[in-house]
Amino acid sequence: MPRKAKELSALAVTKLKTEGRHAVGGVDGLHLRILGGSRAWVLRIAVGTRLGKDGQATLHRRDVGLGSFPEVSLAEARERARELRKQVRDGIDPVQERQTVKAQSAMEIAKTKTFEDCATAYIDANRAAWKNDKHVQQWTNTLATYVYPKFGHLPVASVDTGMVLDVLQQSVGKLGETLWLNKTETASRLRGRIESILDWAAFRGYRQGDNPARWKGHLEHELPARNKVQKVEHHAALPYAEMAAFMAELRSKEGVSARALEFAILTAARSGEVRGAKWSEIDLQNKIWTIPAERMKAGKEHRVPLAGQVLTLLKALPREENTEHVFLAPRGGQLSDMSLTAVLRRMGQGGLTQHGFRSTFRDWAGETTTYPREVCEHALAHRLADGVEAAYQRGDLLAKRAGLMSDWANYCNSPPAK
Repeated sequence: MPRKAKELSALAVTKLKTEGRHAVGGVDGLHLRILGGSRAWVLRIAVGTRLGKDGQATLHRRDVGLGSFPEVSLAEARERARELRKQVRDGIDPVQERQTVKAQSAMEIAKTKTFEDCATAYIDANRAAWKNDKHVQQWTNTLATYVYPKFGHLPVASVDTGMVLDVLQQSVGKLGETLWLNKTETASRLRGRIESILDWAAFRGYRQGDNPARWKGHLEHELPARNKVQKVEHHAALPYAEMAAFMAELRSKEGVSARALEFAILTAARSGEVRGAKWSEIDLQNKIWTIPAERMKAGKEHRVPLAGQVLTLLKALPREENTEHVFLAPRGGQLSDMSLTAVLRRMGQGGLTQHGFRSTFRDWAGETTTYPREVCEHALAHRLADGVEAAYQRGDLLAKRAGLMSDWANYCNSPPAK
């Protein structure tokens, strides 16, 4: 018969210093485990599992944690240990019992977590990694418009394929077309957002099973591929042969918005990059505009060589104290996203878009110059489609792009053809 451990007093337990396991007595198998600066109560138990036809039980030793010392006192540890030993005598495995209770608790929590709860938590968790508030707003708005009315209030664990299809195939527009057919780009992004939220919910243990919003091998069997139904609408672009006449008229227009549009055309930049431009980003001496990564679509810093005409434009702009904006709105702050479009409308060119001038630039560069394709693509801050080519092309070709942008500015400012 094994010898029982000496029953230590609370004072004696506090004096234990040596690392390892110390039997404290009072309950068989109760130890204080000391490891570094940590002290914790551990109960060693033996549970049996019946195996084979002979009905013999194979004993398995298990350690059950009872909490740290001194948060859990000696008396409390002994009381907990007695309760667990009683469970063992009753044929209950305390470790499995804990796991069962934990799983049941998780299931109960999952039942209370709605899809909207999970969507909100997912957006909050990823907000810092997304580029700007507009991206967050797009997620929030599309979910609130199309998803929450359908199953936002339902437990996330209950979301199934039928519910996802109900969202993507809901009627929109005057003719009652489905969302997937009428607003394919929006619907496709929405599907991906639902899939990401459900993946997150599964990761957090709020749901189980395959993701009903997945495309490959699942929704692709019900919904036509996006490229089969989407009406591709390119940004309206001005033929490059008409640029000289257009630029001459644009230069005659007054106002900050007109100068911002002119600047955007000459730098082949995007509207948001131009409207958000700050004087601290512009190096007039070295003729470079450095757009930080957080304001770039690709999330990578982009340097823009500034032609002489662009420098002249910048030097003529009024500068006000207490603001960094290069193109300052009439009431202060950044120009609105419609400001450049408004200039085009006042010029009677409402069919054009500011973004379309990037296409005009690309057409001009590809058809009338000998600059390599990668130089032209870098000028537009495009990622190279060829991964191998991109891997070798580590620089930003600034020197070559300086020549390209100077030639473009000269072309745009040439005398209009009569």
